[in-house]
Amino acid sequence: MKGWTSSNQRINGARGKNSLSSSSASQGLNGTAAASTLSRFTAYSPAVSEQAEAPHKKRRLHPPKFRFKSKYVLRTAIVLVVLCLGLTGFLFGKGYFKLHSVFKGGAKSAAALQANADPKLLKGEGDGRVNILVLGKGGPGHDGPDLTDTLLVASIDPIAKEAALLSIPRDLWVKVPGYGQMKINSAYANAKYSAQYKGKSDADAEKAGLDTIQQEITDTMGIPIHYRVMVDFEAFRQAIDTVGGVTVDVKTQLYDPSVAWENGNNPLIAPVGVQTMNGKKALLYSRSRHGSARGDFDRTERQREIILALKDKVLSAGTFSNPVKISQLIDAFGNHIQTDLSLSDMLRLYSIGKNIPSAKITSLGLADPPNDYVTTGAQNGQSIVLPKAGLFDYSEIQNYVRNTLRDGYLKSENANVVVLNGTDTAGLATTKANLLKSYGYNVTLVGDAPTKDYQNTHLVDLTKGVKKYTKTYLEKRLGITAETKLPDETIPTTGVDFVIIVGSNEATQQ
Repeated sequence: MKGWTSSNQRINGARGKNSLSSSSASQGLNGTAAASTLSRFTAYSPAVSEQAEAPHKKRRLHPPKFRFKSKYVLRTAIVLVVLCLGLTGFLFGKGYFKLHSVFKGGAKSAAALQANADPKLLKGEGDGRVNILVLGKGGPGHDGPDLTDTLLVASIDPIAKEAALLSIPRDLWVKVPGYGQMKINSAYANAKYSAQYKGKSDADAEKAGLDTIQQEITDTMGIPIHYRVMVDFEAFRQAIDTVGGVTVDVKTQLYDPSVAWENGNNPLIAPVGVQTMNGKKALLYSRSRHGSARGDFDRTERQREIILALKDKVLSAGTFSNPVKISQLIDAFGNHIQTDLSLSDMLRLYSIGKNIPSAKITSLGLADPPNDYVTTGAQNGQSIVLPKAGLFDYSEIQNYVRNTLRDGYLKSENANVVVLNGTDTAGLATTKANLLKSYGYNVTLVGDAPTKDYQNTHLVDLTKGVKKYTKTYLEKRLGITAETKLPDETIPTTGVDFVIIVGSNEATQQ
């Protein structure tokens, strides 16, 4: 893409890293085109403006300490409060039109929000949950205003009345189709700026950025994303202060001299013990990483901790029953949030989320032992996060995420699935079984069929439609219609719900 190097360097230049590494990124702007592009992008980003002034003397827009603050505020848990919208729905005290100005999603709705959803509405495994992508950026006035340094998936199981918060490392190195290799926190910004460069409207450019990061999360984590939410840091501070602070049980002392100036020149951000934090303190607690042994990994864990604390506070009688506080919370989010959730979706999430206790909300990180699937490394002179399985190999991560965030219908039916090899090609049944296991199927046996002459794969439903969700998922996964009778009656069926006999057609698909 012509002219892309300039825009990408401006995006990542605010950090001194995150450079785009792709063939499309290698071409530069020159002459009038360069000046035009610089002019366009500097209108959107203070960080871009400063980069555009180089090599001339750089003009400071703020005193050093404010630049430092804006740089790190981006990565805080400020956006995490948005999850509380999905889990607790504290919006009832506000007027109808005010709510619609925030929740202006379209006609789409996650199938799992419906009670006893029609299996035909489920596109595939994972649709038995509601997965909300939560993004946080600094916005105008901050370095790297469009870097999404907070990335979370809030996953809700309406059937089991459970939820989980999955943190995605902001430095995870990915390939973004059409934009090349980069840290995942740059995907939204690159796509947005590219759309602007092509003359798209602000609304269309914003959508392009959100569509790109949503697809990237889907591809790397291996789960569908049903909704997305983007907020800036002001919402976090205001929300915490509105509810009178949050109570946090700090397990490990947080000592960070790098942000001491924001804490009355005290490097001790949070001592061990139960304490109440106001918006400013919670912000420091959530964004500090230099005082932690695992850096960004520990910080994401604290972000999830703040979410649960805010959820508990919002649902407390002193907050939820106070219409003034409810109104203030709406105002705090009103100008600092973008979402494709509709009001009806929001109300349905409230009816589900109010019955989910904090004990039923799992906190997940990809670097949290024993489930630590990522490590740190270097790429193009940058410090990055990559899978332990190898660069761009997300298979272990996807297996972990899919099984931990197991589809609610698969989990509730927990059907026993047997996979048999009906050919002479060794390993076909094992390969198919491993794939099904990665999506959360309960594969109880892998073996050989009595005969080896199966040309096509067979799916046999021995429940006669009782386990309808598993049946539908398997039909879509295998691309065939389930049968009710075994092609070979000698196959054992005791305690079995579904039998898959892999045919030679699968060998040609390997």
